[in-house]
Amino acid sequence: MMQSLDDLNRAAPGDFLSALGDTFELAPWVAEAAAAKRPFATVTALHEAMMGAVRAVPRDRQLDFLRGHPDLAGKAARAGAVTEDSRHEQASVGLDTLTEEEFARFHRLNDAYKAQFGFPFIVCVRRHTRDSILNQFERRLRHDAATESAAALQEISFITRLRLASKVSGEGMPQVNGRLSTHVLDTHAGRPAVGVAVELYEFAGDRAHRIATATTNADGRTDAPLIGGRPLPTGRYELRFAVGDHFRSRGIEQGDPPFLDIVPLRFSIAEPEGHYHVPLLCTPWSYSTYRGS
Repeated sequence: MMQSLDDLNRAAPGDFLSALGDTFELAPWVAEAAAAKRPFATVTALHEAMMGAVRAVPRDRQLDFLRGHPDLAGKAARAGAVTEDSRHEQASVGLDTLTEEEFARFHRLNDAYKAQFGFPFIVCVRRHTRDSILNQFERRLRHDAATESAAALQEISFITRLRLASKVSGEGMPQVNGRLSTHVLDTHAGRPAVGVAVELYEFAGDRAHRIATATTNADGRTDAPLIGGRPLPTGRYELRFAVGDHFRSRGIEQGDPPFLDIVPLRFSIAEPEGHYHVPLLCTPWSYSTYRGS
């Protein structure tokens, strides 16, 4: 249940703990430490105090905390023996529906990572696609211990910032969401292209699966962002625009079949909290794009 920051600033220590004790994985002591530092002027300041509590404890306690996190797509996650937050987070990127081959790959990487660093691989899965998570795994296995401990704590900051933003409302909310939008401009007619069907695909390996569909409105835009209200998962994407149908509806001679029918724009996202605006400017015979705002 969402709590206001003002109410949490005034709450009894036990009520504060009940509201926020599960924000950090199996570590209610983090909320206890933050409760002692109230009041907080902003939700961001509350989160910074909680992360400060984690960073301030002795190294052995910090390692115990890191070891309390579940493996990604591990056996415990498959069996449902993880916290509710972790289960939902892993499911959001499809880690609960891996094939046996994919599960075996995650299992090998988990084992290699724990053997090297002594704690599980930790990443904020809501900020990544499945491909991006695997790329992170491979890249971070090349880190030294100090670099990887810092990386794990940074990922925990991302994870808990999202969790806190879903639990607490008030001044100074942390920036946790990104936005992907588009518009289509018919440069042949010199006006927005209305009624163009748009599809958004996300890549997993060489395969693309559709994650959103929309139709452009009178402004040549979609009524809502293609992705919004959450982080933009780092990864590779493709927009497909049915421009052939648009120009056909205008009675434009395009040839049979038309020179341009479905226009694909392939791009990548690297800033989960950023705004990516990927427009299409087109005629029946040419098109261009750019990253807008």
